[in-house]
Amino acid sequence: MQNIKIKQAEKAWIPLANFIYVPHTEKEYDQLVLLLDDLVDEVGEDETHPLASMMEILGILIENYETNYVAELTNS
Repeated sequence: MQNIKIKQAEKAWIPLANFIYVPHTEKEYDQLVLLLDDLVDEVGEDETHPLASMMEILGILIENYETNYVAELTNS
C-alpha cells in the first residue's frame, strides 16, 4: 500500500517540482516569494481553499531561507 502512495505522490510531484522546492539561491528565493504573493492574492485568508496548504508550505520554505541566508538588520 505504501508503494502505491509513493507512486501517486511521484506522479503528482513531477509537474510541481519546477516551482516548489527548497531555495538555495537568491534567485530561487525570489521566485518562491513571487509565487507566494500570487497565492496570497488567490487564496486570501480562506483556510478551506484547495491551495491554502501550498501557501503554508511556501511560507515555511521562504522563512527557512530567510533564517539561514538573510542577515538580520541591526540597529546601529
